[in-house]
Amino acid sequence: MEYPFDIIEKKWQNIWSKKKIFNAIDFSKKAKYYVLSMFPYPSGALHMGHVSNYSIADAISRYKMMQGFNVMQPMGYDSFGLPAENFAIENNSHPRITTDENIKIMRNQFDSIGFGLDWEREVSTCHSDYYRWGQWLFKRMYEKGLVYKKTSFVNWCDSCQTVLANEQVEDGKCWRCETVVRQKELEQWFFKITDYAEELLDFSKVIDWPERVKTMQTNWIGKSFGTEMWFKLQDSDDIIKVFTTRPDTIFGCTFMALPPEHPLVSQWLKNEPENSEIRKFCDKVMNEDKITRTAEDTTKEGIFTGRYALNPVNEEKVQIWVTNYVLMDYGTGAVMAVPAHDHRDFEFAKKYNIPIKLVIQNPEKNLVLEEMTEAYIEPGILVNSAQFDGMVSIASQDAITDWMTQQETGKHTITYRLRDWGISRQRYWGTPIPVIYCENCGTVLVPDEDLPVKLPEKVQLGKTTQNPLLSVPEWVNTTCPKCEGPARRETDTMDTFVDSSWYFARYADAKNDKIPFDKEKADYWLPVDQYIGGIEHAVMHLMYARFFHKFMRDIGLVSSDEPFARLLTQGMVTKDGAKMSKSKGNTVDPQYIIDRFGADTVRIFMLFASPPEKDVEWNDEAVKGAFRFLNRVYRLFEDEDNKNYLELIKKYYNTSNKFNTVGKEDICILIKELRYNTHNLIKKVREDIENRVHFNTAIASIMEYINLKDFSRIYWTLDPESFYNNTEKTIYADAFAVIPRLLYSFAPHISEELWEMIGNKELVHETGIPEYNPEYLVKDEITYVVQIMGKIRGKLSVAPSTSEEEIKEKALELENVKKYLHGKEIKKIIVVPNKLVSIVAK
Repeated sequence: MEYPFDIIEKKWQNIWSKKKIFNAIDFSKKAKYYVLSMFPYPSGALHMGHVSNYSIADAISRYKMMQGFNVMQPMGYDSFGLPAENFAIENNSHPRITTDENIKIMRNQFDSIGFGLDWEREVSTCHSDYYRWGQWLFKRMYEKGLVYKKTSFVNWCDSCQTVLANEQVEDGKCWRCETVVRQKELEQWFFKITDYAEELLDFSKVIDWPERVKTMQTNWIGKSFGTEMWFKLQDSDDIIKVFTTRPDTIFGCTFMALPPEHPLVSQWLKNEPENSEIRKFCDKVMNEDKITRTAEDTTKEGIFTGRYALNPVNEEKVQIWVTNYVLMDYGTGAVMAVPAHDHRDFEFAKKYNIPIKLVIQNPEKNLVLEEMTEAYIEPGILVNSAQFDGMVSIASQDAITDWMTQQETGKHTITYRLRDWGISRQRYWGTPIPVIYCENCGTVLVPDEDLPVKLPEKVQLGKTTQNPLLSVPEWVNTTCPKCEGPARRETDTMDTFVDSSWYFARYADAKNDKIPFDKEKADYWLPVDQYIGGIEHAVMHLMYARFFHKFMRDIGLVSSDEPFARLLTQGMVTKDGAKMSKSKGNTVDPQYIIDRFGADTVRIFMLFASPPEKDVEWNDEAVKGAFRFLNRVYRLFEDEDNKNYLELIKKYYNTSNKFNTVGKEDICILIKELRYNTHNLIKKVREDIENRVHFNTAIASIMEYINLKDFSRIYWTLDPESFYNNTEKTIYADAFAVIPRLLYSFAPHISEELWEMIGNKELVHETGIPEYNPEYLVKDEITYVVQIMGKIRGKLSVAPSTSEEEIKEKALELENVKKYLHGKEIKKIIVVPNKLVSIVAK
């Protein structure tokens, strides 16, 4: 019979809820432990990826509760964003209605799985009591000079009809809908995340982050040491700033490469007719995705502007070209092209007959310019470089830069790949930017007392390609808070990543309506002790959250330097080798599995299938296997034939966590082996969770323990009355009672039920973590497997002090070994300590 999981799970969920055991206490005398999973987007129902993520978090949370920590595991919803807006349009509804409906569905599912969440701290980013404080933070950033507005070329998705941050463009496509992203010139609001670039490169204040995430952020920030050079435009006072890591090649610069998005190019195009060749070229390139433009195999293309710059070291004229292989995202956006010593420049110069000048000679083989078929990019000796001729190229870099600094034509500098964060979005369902435009006063921030700036409810969605907020003139047109004259609201909304960049702090004081959160409470709970989420957020959410946290520290809202002390990046849930998705038709409904097998089964499967950081491949048979395991555990405690055992366990179970059995009486070998296995299990489970966070091997150890031959032999063959003494009875009781306590983090409902069945009134987490006794992990006997030519032919048990020669003799005395050695010559006997005797014979 199947165990009654539906009755058991509802029973214990109700008990947990009534006792409010997951409601964290501010300023508890217990040590705090803050467990947080990245909050979900309310798409309508939890998917298996959610279940996997939150099962990991809940296992950690419950284990920490057993360790005696004051645990906070809150939950909320990342509920603003384009998908909700599009979903509402498709269903002829309003995003507030559909989002709130979806939140109700997800909340019910959270409860049905029994996750230990503190619902008193629930947040939803689309509610004004939350985004009010996002607007407040925007204002504080503005006042500190970290917010500005400018016209620039931005990443534009035609499908989503909105701007994307650089981090939201993946392989040249929109991160949400995979539409090819193009460049579009718009006026946008930006956060100066670049002001924190150096701090964001410092991971010394985090305790345990995956090296992969730290590397991804480091590479994205892209710190480079080099030289900034100033090229004057011929017949103009304009200067083009160039960043280079190769100042040793400056004397070989023969042209300059600019991207179509460069401000100077934009300025020049204003004087060009609509059908001019240069305008056509620029339009074509700007509609190409950046990945394609910079790919190695992309054909290098360009057009001469007819303009020249002057090389700052020798005043030689340098052609200025607009090209497809240079981007604004690196350095200053302008590249000094040295064809003789850069492969892309060489290819381009050959194609367009641009002069090539050799300035670094190969010290091992003299280069002849006319014979070169590719650029020489290795170190060498400077030639054709004025007073620097003869210098080793690497050593010359500082010398040339120092000289240019004296000449006021350049300087040493550091640059970053990281660009300021464009937060403007031309959609409705997001946080309104608290700015008003007045003809008399200019740009005016909405006063704090007028926050939140709420979204209008009556808005035309899906009926225009313009920003939907423009369809609500009564909202757009307002009064200037300074002069009380007519004014207009900002109609862009904030990137939803703004909402998720500080939510972890709001959980510390989620109901505060005076300030974003109380500093004392934030300092008590922060940083988050264990954060859990996907690796795909490494250079978006995780970096933005670090930026916000450091800013909040700088204005006195928090004291800690980092938001997340430990980070666990869980794997995906896959099916048939691919990530589960509706488009692939390979999804599995979590609710169906819960209804059929129970929440504990789903948890066990998810946690047992692989280590948390690895992908989980969905397997129907493995789910059934998890269910069979829980049924077997239940039957050990529930079976009618076991009533006498249950009474024994209730009477003799050692309630101390140390499991240091009292009593000096002799105990039989079976009981002694059982005691060893019990303490060994406690040790293995604790090490797997505490040292490695490997729930899969911890669960495997519990499965192995229950299936132990010695355990089942005692269970099925010994009558309780046949135990020699109370010590044996206590060991046996401990062996049973440890199961629900070690299983609790992974399958909490059934564990509570089993714990109650053996007479306990307190909840499992209140009993603490079982401790093992090292004395009981020393075996009185060691079992050796005996092999002959690689095949097992017997086993023998010996005392730990037995010598190697004695072990060999005992192995040869085994009847089965004698049988297989008959008529053969023994060539060698190898003893692997504590494991194996291997006999080689012919």
